[in-house]
Amino acid sequence: MLASIGTAAALAAADRISPPDLSRARDLSVEVRDSDGNLLRAFLANDGTWRLLTRMNDVSTRYIATLKSYEDKRFDSHFGVDPKAAARAFYQYASSGRVRSGASTLTMQVARLLYPQRKRGLVTKMAQALRAVQLEAHYSKSEILDLYLTLAPFGGNIEGVRAASLVYFGKEPKALTAAEAALLVALPQAPERVRPDRNPQFAAAARDKVLARLEARGELAEDEAAEVRRTTLPLSRIPMPLNAPQMAERLRSNFPRQSIINTSIDGTLQKAVANLVSREAAFLEDGASMAIVVAKTDTREIKAEIGGVDYWAPAGQIDLASALRSPGSALKPFIYGLAFDDLSLHPETLMQDSPSKFGDYTPKNFDGDFRGTVSARDALRMSLNVPAVMALERVGPLRFTLELQHAGVDLAFPAGDSAPSLPIALGGLGISLRDLTTLYAGLAVGGEVRPLHETKSAADARSYRLMGPAAAFYVRDILSGSALPDGWAMGQGLKRRRSIAFKTGTSYGYRDAWAVGFSNDYTVGIWVGRADGAPRADRIGREDAAPILLKVFDLLPTDEKAAPPPPADAIIVRSNDALPPVLRVFSRTADRAVGVVRIRPPEIVFPPDGAVVSLDTKNDSQAKVVLKPEGGKGPFTWIVNGAVLGRFERFEAVAFMPDGEGLTRISVIDADGRSASSRVVFKKSR
Repeated sequence: MLASIGTAAALAAADRISPPDLSRARDLSVEVRDSDGNLLRAFLANDGTWRLLTRMNDVSTRYIATLKSYEDKRFDSHFGVDPKAAARAFYQYASSGRVRSGASTLTMQVARLLYPQRKRGLVTKMAQALRAVQLEAHYSKSEILDLYLTLAPFGGNIEGVRAASLVYFGKEPKALTAAEAALLVALPQAPERVRPDRNPQFAAAARDKVLARLEARGELAEDEAAEVRRTTLPLSRIPMPLNAPQMAERLRSNFPRQSIINTSIDGTLQKAVANLVSREAAFLEDGASMAIVVAKTDTREIKAEIGGVDYWAPAGQIDLASALRSPGSALKPFIYGLAFDDLSLHPETLMQDSPSKFGDYTPKNFDGDFRGTVSARDALRMSLNVPAVMALERVGPLRFTLELQHAGVDLAFPAGDSAPSLPIALGGLGISLRDLTTLYAGLAVGGEVRPLHETKSAADARSYRLMGPAAAFYVRDILSGSALPDGWAMGQGLKRRRSIAFKTGTSYGYRDAWAVGFSNDYTVGIWVGRADGAPRADRIGREDAAPILLKVFDLLPTDEKAAPPPPADAIIVRSNDALPPVLRVFSRTADRAVGVVRIRPPEIVFPPDGAVVSLDTKNDSQAKVVLKPEGGKGPFTWIVNGAVLGRFERFEAVAFMPDGEGLTRISVIDADGRSASSRVVFKKSR
């Protein structure tokens, strides 16, 4: 009795002094998974091993049953050591003088895997037995089996059933066949000697030994066993999955403490886009690559991402979806959007596309020609340079870039520039494809920008209103009429199943070709160029990137949402003549300033922005709201929710009757085209 108590006390003390060490089981390969939990890419563990976390529910029940039957049929009932198996092994050794069967349980094998030792012998076995009892005291049977499934050796640097199944069969172990399960049960017995890629004859013999034992115990029918024996073995290792490799590398750096990183990537779509890239790469000149970002617009989830054509090529590890490159004309929609939002432009406003100087800057159109008088709609649709620079001059390059940065995008400016200048209208800064796609997704939902993301931890990022819904609607309407690339106006071009608003861009020197666009449900960005930034003669966005954009959209599910209706404050007119006079013709800031005394811009004194105004519905005269401006140059044009009230002199009383309760946008434009707006809420007095 005292001896038993003493033994128990000694074991308890030993357990406290040396608790189970699971550090090997925690040194796992980092896994980046798609939205369905399938592996996109894995990384080697710290010791250079492919060691993927594997649990019982990751593996087929056939494999688990075969493993227990062959290795440890009393696993579910023993305490870490199987007394019957130990007695049998001792008797056979005593009677024959050699080891005829082992007594090692799965728990003892886990102990050996956690505490690897080179020496073999009785002392080592006893130590493993004690560790096995300790493991059983600390962990459940399923947890112990999970450790085995994660740590079991399968030859070379392959550990764990998931890694082995992927390397030898190219699939997750949930779908193992009887033949595959038998081979993977046999491999850990002698992982180097029976590797099927090196010693297929030994591998077949080891597998058949497992089958024979199952057949002898009646757990496998004779005809099924015969059929399994005829199954060919895998004679080479299959590379680990390498989908979205650049994105996976970025996520591993962003989440260094996570061994499993779940993403929003649609695995099926990712493979389809990757296959498209492989086909399109055949038409690129040597050294060219491409990047693609596909996002679900409403949630901002990235559903597919390509960071380059060939990960193993020179510079293939560069994440081109995140690289800062010149966007060419791809930022023009946002210049016009801010100008629309300021009410200094309308899509039907007339602009001059003619030779113009902006200080010492003299922009020209891509083809060298000028179109004369054009509407802002046509200027953006044709990507004319002079009108875009004029619009940016009005918005202000500093304000423009600050707005983009406040929206959460990173911009890079040429070295030595003290402040943003007008050439940014034509691509004189750097932005990544991910960020550019982020901006276009904001356009698609009415001007509210929120970062794209591929993990849940980034899903709640703040949003920023870059422009109002009316301005975003104007831009969307214009870009929806963008001309398709050559060859797309016939055949499949006439049968497109969705409307796509898109813009292309080409950077200086033909270094970068862009196409970014959106439908009702998805936003897609394409970049084509060389990773080293070398010029690509005569390669432009409309010809290089736009066709790929349209092909990616063809891979996407049919849009479920309808196009948004015009916002309440959008000014919908059929012709330039129907616009307020100050919006009919755009004049440059410099032209207006010549010989004019500076007057501060207009502002709305009442009702101020953000105000809540009570309406007295009992008295019609008091239900009217008087609009009061300050500053600016008369006459003034007042606009309420897109409807023009009229033109009024500065001191003329301006009153209007609100339609009712709710949010209302009130804007005023002075004679010089400067504007101010306020959003107020009207409520009936109770």
